[in-house]
Amino acid sequence: MGRIKQRGKAGAAKAYVTRSSAIKKLQCSLADFRRLCILKGIFPREPKNRKKANKGSSAPTSFYYAKDIAYLAHEPVLRKLREHKAFAKKLARALGRGEWSSAKSLEDNKPVYQLDHIIKERYPTFIDALRDIDDALCLVSLFASLPSASQLPPSLIENCARLSAEWQLYVMHTRGLRKVFLSIKGVYFQADVMDQNITWLVPYQFTQSIPTDVDVRVMLTFLELYQTLLGFVFFKLYTDAGLVYPPPLDADKDAAGAGVGAFSLQEADRRPTATENGSKEVEVEGKRVLGKDVRQTIKTITMEAPLGDETSMPLVTEDVVDAIADGDFVPQPSKTNPEEAASLTTLQTLSTLPQSTATKLFAAYTFFLSRETPRPLFEFIVRSFGGRLGWPATSGSGSPFDDADESITHVIIDRPVIESANESVQEKERRRKRKYVQPQWVVDCVNAGRILPEDPYLQGRTLPPHFSPFGEEAGAYDPTQAAQDAMEVSKSEDEDESVQDLDAEDVVESVGEKASGKATLDAAVARAAADPEQLRAAELEAEVQGVDFGVFEKNVNKAAKKKAEDAAALGGSKVDSELDMNKMMMSRKQKKLYEKMKYSENKRTTERAQLEQKKQILKKEKKKLQKS
Repeated sequence: MGRIKQRGKAGAAKAYVTRSSAIKKLQCSLADFRRLCILKGIFPREPKNRKKANKGSSAPTSFYYAKDIAYLAHEPVLRKLREHKAFAKKLARALGRGEWSSAKSLEDNKPVYQLDHIIKERYPTFIDALRDIDDALCLVSLFASLPSASQLPPSLIENCARLSAEWQLYVMHTRGLRKVFLSIKGVYFQADVMDQNITWLVPYQFTQSIPTDVDVRVMLTFLELYQTLLGFVFFKLYTDAGLVYPPPLDADKDAAGAGVGAFSLQEADRRPTATENGSKEVEVEGKRVLGKDVRQTIKTITMEAPLGDETSMPLVTEDVVDAIADGDFVPQPSKTNPEEAASLTTLQTLSTLPQSTATKLFAAYTFFLSRETPRPLFEFIVRSFGGRLGWPATSGSGSPFDDADESITHVIIDRPVIESANESVQEKERRRKRKYVQPQWVVDCVNAGRILPEDPYLQGRTLPPHFSPFGEEAGAYDPTQAAQDAMEVSKSEDEDESVQDLDAEDVVESVGEKASGKATLDAAVARAAADPEQLRAAELEAEVQGVDFGVFEKNVNKAAKKKAEDAAALGGSKVDSELDMNKMMMSRKQKKLYEKMKYSENKRTTERAQLEQKKQILKKEKKKLQKS
């Protein structure tokens, strides 16, 4: 006789646990349960059959994996939360009784939990942690711009601002910034760090306020986790780059509003631990051997070598001896080709590789910010690409030069042109030498990877459209597409005119020769348009007839386009019927997915048509204004 199955002891009823059951099992409050789930990365699950998972009940509730709840039961943070609950009760009792010494003792021994072990559990390798810092950087940048309140102490805001500045310092030091996009939400940045693309959002420097419908406690829990994560990641990045972490902060510069300039990058001392006389000490077979002894032994070996073996023995230089004594990699000569040394890729060789020219985009330019432009934003962008930047005293202290510097090549200004009648001769000469550009020019140069012409971005000009550099989907609206199509049409018309402008004598002489081979060439073009495999044969036939390749390619494209139009006109209904038949063979899940895809395509098409219509209306209004 088989085992009798009991209700609720197997299947979905055992694999899933409701939220109320999980809280009851863990013996914690709902707020503590939410905090634990956020810190450990546990989220609600959706069972296939909610009624079976809820043991026959159809009441709406959240489900979790039973294994996840059992995993939470052994979490050290949960134990600390329980200790904190007991501490709060003891402290309230001591304050109620007026036992101030006991209350002070309890406050000094307040239980505090650490999140280091959670970071190591959730991110086994450093690359895993690096891939997941996008949200952390976004949240830290957001809290760095918020004003302090009862729920947001000033120390928290200051720590977020420090982490944001440390990240910007590292990106500027490694020249890792790749893309920038000025959007309505804020400024999107993308940096390349250890072959990982990291994208984050920085809000504009406006006065922010906390909305009433946002649960700040949940965001603070995420922030608590992200601050620990960024501390681990930044320490590793700075250490690998040979820098001291955390970077020293000048309190006076920070108080004067220097921003990122208040931090200073210092190289870490990587020299090996040495004894009093400065020699490295190594233990070999229980005996202590100094680096000086190793060098002396190698020198004696080379001196005692016989003269006849000079050609066979490699030359040992002082640098090689020092490298051997220090335990570094030493390139050895090849046996087959002694002139070439064996190469091994190390962290030191990777750091010495030449950087691309795009990372030094602004190295030859010196910028000065006008007072209305956001200084932290453009300081980060310009310095990330090797440029020098200055700003007025109203934007903060720490500017390396003032507006009278003769090396300034560009002035970033965001206000209309105002003619000044009291302008001196020196100011006029200075204005003539410099380029006064709008802020979008800097961002568009970064996204293009080259220095763009300044004329469309000069002060007071109507700016060209600012595109997102993060790769739009195919078929997206492109305001410059019409201009590109017009240029292609004019180019093709010029080619047609150049072909038709042959000398009359050459045309008369070639009529008799081309008449015989025209039918053959037309047939070859038709075959090439119908079958791409026949293209090579058609090219050879055109070459024999003496037809220009551009004209031949254009005829092939025309024939292919005409054939496609004929096929679309004749087989439109056939294609629709085939789509209907394919849709009938789909499952319900596939039909829903297909309908979602078609809905998204139709939505993009509608948006594109609306933007095109809006563009035409703006063109008409512009023409009316010009006429009037």
